[in-house]
Amino acid sequence: MHDKLFASQRALKPAQLREHAQSIGVDLAQYDQCMADKTQEAEIKRDMAEGQKVGVRGTPSFGLGYTDPKGSKVKVVQLIRGAQPYSAFKKAIDEMLTPPKK
Repeated sequence: MHDKLFASQRALKPAQLREHAQSIGVDLAQYDQCMADKTQEAEIKRDMAEGQKVGVRGTPSFGLGYTDPKGSKVKVVQLIRGAQPYSAFKKAIDEMLTPPKK
């Protein structure tokens, strides 16, 4: 299902999800039950809103930041968008680890 969805993600419409599931042989009774279960919906919406606040507009996106010393939240200070090479991550992390010049 993952491969099928990502292969056509730009043209994907929510109404087509069930059709995609059926085309790859997913048990539609289980699919319908899973989609009707709203247990995780609030958490997913919170995660999406949090990502949007820091500039996430698609996947993959990687937030680099610092843990807030007063809590467990991470303050994102740099966002890496898209599938980037190792060198992009290394550069961003090295910059964050370099103390500011006085």
